[in-house]
Amino acid sequence: MNALALTEQPLILVVDDEPHLRSSLSSLLNLHGYASSTADGGKSALLALKENKYALILLDLCMPGIDGHQVMEQIIENRLDTCVIVVSGDTCIDSAISALRRGACDYLKKPYTIEELMLKIEKALAKRRLEQENRQINLQLKESERWYRYMVNSSPDFIYTLDADGYCTFCNDRVETLLGYNKAGVIGKHFSTFIHAEDLPAAQYVIQERRSGDRATNNIEIRIPHGTESTLLTLEFNSFGIYDKADDTTPPRYIGTYGVAKDITEKKKAAELILYQAYHDLLTGLANRKLFKDHLELAIAQARRYKHMLALMFLDLDRFKRVNDTLGHVVGDHLLIEVAARLKKCLREGDTLARQGGDEFTLLLPQIDSQESAKSAADKIIKAFGEPFYIDGHELYVPMSIGIALFPENGDSIDTLIKNADIAMYDSKAKGRNRYQIYSPNMNTTFDERFSLEIQMHKALERNEFQVVYQPQINVVSGRISGMEALVRWTSPLLGNMSPMEFIPLAEDTGLIIPISEFVLRSAFKQAKLWKQAGLLPPRVAINISSQHLEQDKFVDYIGMLLLEYELTGSMFEIEITESTLLNEGEHIIEKLRKITSMGIKIALDDFGTGYSSLSYLKKFPIDTIKIDQSFMPKFIGDSDNESIITAICTLAQSLHLNLIAEGVEEADQYRLLHTLNCNEAQGYLFSKPLSGHDITDLLIKNTPLGQQYLPTQDCFNL
Repeated sequence: MNALALTEQPLILVVDDEPHLRSSLSSLLNLHGYASSTADGGKSALLALKENKYALILLDLCMPGIDGHQVMEQIIENRLDTCVIVVSGDTCIDSAISALRRGACDYLKKPYTIEELMLKIEKALAKRRLEQENRQINLQLKESERWYRYMVNSSPDFIYTLDADGYCTFCNDRVETLLGYNKAGVIGKHFSTFIHAEDLPAAQYVIQERRSGDRATNNIEIRIPHGTESTLLTLEFNSFGIYDKADDTTPPRYIGTYGVAKDITEKKKAAELILYQAYHDLLTGLANRKLFKDHLELAIAQARRYKHMLALMFLDLDRFKRVNDTLGHVVGDHLLIEVAARLKKCLREGDTLARQGGDEFTLLLPQIDSQESAKSAADKIIKAFGEPFYIDGHELYVPMSIGIALFPENGDSIDTLIKNADIAMYDSKAKGRNRYQIYSPNMNTTFDERFSLEIQMHKALERNEFQVVYQPQINVVSGRISGMEALVRWTSPLLGNMSPMEFIPLAEDTGLIIPISEFVLRSAFKQAKLWKQAGLLPPRVAINISSQHLEQDKFVDYIGMLLLEYELTGSMFEIEITESTLLNEGEHIIEKLRKITSMGIKIALDDFGTGYSSLSYLKKFPIDTIKIDQSFMPKFIGDSDNESIITAICTLAQSLHLNLIAEGVEEADQYRLLHTLNCNEAQGYLFSKPLSGHDITDLLIKNTPLGQQYLPTQDCFNL
């Protein structure tokens, strides 16, 4: 008995109109281990086929009603998965041919032997089993192919095959979504059609790879222009050769290349961005300190080798902190971007400009002929920064202070050159800003003194070494005291009497100007209260205010608090601000000054004529007084240009109904000429030097008209 048959237990249908034959066939099948059922004709056979699935049908052809031929036609029509062996007494060859055409797998003539019948049954079932297995294999192959195509076309990578000549024979759908090319237009084209011209040499060996296995090319970057966009994509190619081996006697034949290309465009950009960020300032796009040092190191090596000079400049914006504090970091950032752009315009090809941080920049001139070349470059920058910047509706002046160190004269190493250029820059600031200085060794002493001075200034605040002195302001017509200006002085046990010109700029750079300014304000308010209680209060007390202090958020509140604390009215005081405070004007400054004037306090514009004097200040800002800077006084008499300037300022003040005070008056002729020009007030050593609160109180008690003796007699007579 067939073991496979027993295992599978195929069901066989016996169809015959002769009961005896039908019964004997069924018994025979059961005896050989096959399960079977019977049908007495074509009609009952079709009914049985609807109810069960039969592996094999033993079918008689000649039956009344529906014959065997019709049953086979129904099997074909209904696509039933069953084998048919025709068992018939019809010996006509045409019947056999007809049965085989209708799908019968075999034809058995009656009478037959049992062995013949069983052999045909086994062959038919074996054939059916093989056909089923083949169908299953084909289905699996089709399914595998479907999944393979799905995976290939769904892959995020570009997959392709080329023939031996480099023409594309297959590519997945990614060619459209990734590369922007029509799939049909790619097939049959040579791969070089789609490669960036500069990468063609590399592509010749990579994309049309002939090697296979571990020897094949991996992870090679090739650029491909996008089919519909003006962009370049970077793809990482992995490819290997395909070979056809006919038999063991012939060598393999190269038939093409299979390759996979991964899109690494964004990865490449990210890597480039990380590298860029490592060596560049992200705000301005300039080189950062690391890249600058790399360039400087190379420039020093070349300068040593070829025996030439180089220059390193340290640049610092003079008014940037005030812009940041008053207008905010957004405006400050925009300003730095514009500063970088303006500096770039001053460079030569090969120069390196870097941002050190904050408002500090460094500039490398890698090869210069002489010191004059560095000076010329610095002059160009200073001139460029004499023009204003227009940022978010603000007109901003930010001059530049520059320190220069030369190789090899001022240092032969990176750190030494940077340090000495930095020292020279601070020396430039100390000498008036908006200029450049070339390093010299004696600056080290100045630099050390600067830091020593800063330390002593901190201690001076703690030890109350600062004091406020007062200088009277004189009414030019009456000669009497019309006001008192509060001035700060510092007497250091270690350094002696320090001029404000020495410590005020450093105080502004270090932020110590805020506590110093608060000390001056409180001292002046306290003295004003004492004068008021004694009935000696002058018409006003003028106090200089640092721009940094004015720009503090709580400045107006601080003034209001002092008025309440000392029980004084604002009309007793005048606040003096410099033109530079108004250079970077904004609504916030105007609003602060208006709040101050609403308290009754007057606003004076100090040092008028020395900066960017503009009538727009006098229109925009609530200014009551302008002060002629003392620098005009020494050449006032006998200098027609100077006299013309002061005359113009006097005329301007009168036409705008502004109070006018001339500072630095030291000679009677100056005083008399100011009287002739109808200047309102004068201040200077001609009348009194700055005095302590105690000494100035004695002067107020005497009530002497300090300017009367210098006026013409007729004027004195009319007093």
